[in-house]
Amino acid sequence: MSERTRKILIVDDEAEIRRFLRASLNLYYHEIIEAENGSEALDLTYSQKPDLLILDLGLPDIDGVEVTQQVRAMSTVPIIILSVRDSDRDKIEALDAGADDYLTKPFSMGELLARVRVVLRRLEPEISKTILKTDALVLDIPRHRLTLAGKEVALTPTEFDILAVLMQSRGVVVTHRQLIHQVWGSIYEDESRLLRVNISNLRHKIEIDPNRPTYIITELGVGYRFKDVEEG
Repeated sequence: MSERTRKILIVDDEAEIRRFLRASLNLYYHEIIEAENGSEALDLTYSQKPDLLILDLGLPDIDGVEVTQQVRAMSTVPIIILSVRDSDRDKIEALDAGADDYLTKPFSMGELLARVRVVLRRLEPEISKTILKTDALVLDIPRHRLTLAGKEVALTPTEFDILAVLMQSRGVVVTHRQLIHQVWGSIYEDESRLLRVNISNLRHKIEIDPNRPTYIITELGVGYRFKDVEEG
C-alpha cells in the first residue's frame, strides 16, 4: 500500500484543529476521516479500520487515554497523541495505555508529518523473510506475528519493531540511541522516555516476571540486550 492511499483518523473535539490537520494531511494522504469525540472514534476505528489514529486526549465524552486503551483492546493501529498536557506523568500514562507517540500542542506541522511518516513506514511490508526463534519465543517478521509457547502475543507496531531489533542482535548490547534511531528515526534521538515505556510494556507481555527479565536485559547506562539462550 502506498503512502498516498493510507487512511488516517483525526480525533479532536475542536473543529478548527480538525480542519487544519485535514488540510495539511490531505496534501500527502488521500483518505482522512474525522471524529469529534471518543465514542465516534471507537466506532470509526472498528468500522473503517484506519491505518493511523491522531488523537487528542481532552475529548468531551471519554478521556483520550481511555480511548487509547479501548482501541488497543481491538486493534494494533498506530496512535499518535496530540495534547496540551505536557507533564511527564501525562505522557507516560498515554504511552503505557498503548500510544506509539506523543506530541505536545502547539506543534509544528512539519514535525507532525515527520512523525506520521515514521509510524506509517513501519506498516510497509518487510523485505526480510526472517523468522527469529529462541526457546519459547518465535518472531515471524513477514507476518508481523509473535508467539510465546505457541500462543500469539498481541504487540503494537512499536513493540514489535523493538523486539525485532533486539532479537536480530541477540547477545549483543544495542545502545539506547541505536534502538531509538532504528525504530523511530533520527528525529527522536532525545525521546528516551518513549523507549523506556515501550520496553516496560514489552516485558510485561513476554517475561514471566517483568521485574526480573530473562529475555530483555538492561545494560545500565548503555542500552538493552536480548539474552541468547546459549548464555544460559
